[in-house]
Amino acid sequence: MSLDLSQKKEQAHELIERLPPVQLTAVVGLLEAMVDPVARAIAQAPVDNEPLTRQEEKALVEAQEWLEGNQPIPHEQVLRELGITQAEIESCKDPA
Repeated sequence: MSLDLSQKKEQAHELIERLPPVQLTAVVGLLEAMVDPVARAIAQAPVDNEPLTRQEEKALVEAQEWLEGNQPIPHEQVLRELGITQAEIESCKDPA
């Protein structure tokens, strides 16, 4: 049975070697999502079909209006301003 698994891995490696760069990027993203339990949980989460509140709708309109006259703020800049790093965020564990 491990020989079969070994053959499958070898076949996967051979197929990956034949991919053009654009498709390789897509496959890497897919593989990362498959091995990352959080990404998989998000992908499998039910669609949120709860209607927006008036307050949420207003906030969305305000955000869209702000973006019309301003550049988006990069995630890295927000982290710097908060004095935290992405590594710190990723190292946090859910207490549940």
